[in-house]
Amino acid sequence: MAKQQQQLELSSVQEAEAERIEHVLREAANEDIRQLARLLASKKDQELFGQTEYQVRDIVHGLGAKALQAAANERSKKGVPR
Repeated sequence: MAKQQQQLELSSVQEAEAERIEHVLREAANEDIRQLARLLASKKDQELFGQTEYQVRDIVHGLGAKALQAAANERSKKGVPR
């Protein structure tokens, strides 16, 4: 079961930054989503778990790394350390 995310309260500046990061991340995520879909489509029912779980995890961790990089890049553009 998926864990529900708490809605964060953001200032207008933070919301604008979030929107910029989201745009960059969506662009970067397209290839990861395609890779996930192709991986899952290539597996038989009995192959969905086990090794495939590790492959899925690696792709998702890569997406997380892209998210962190997108946030760092946005902040460096603004010159605003946090």
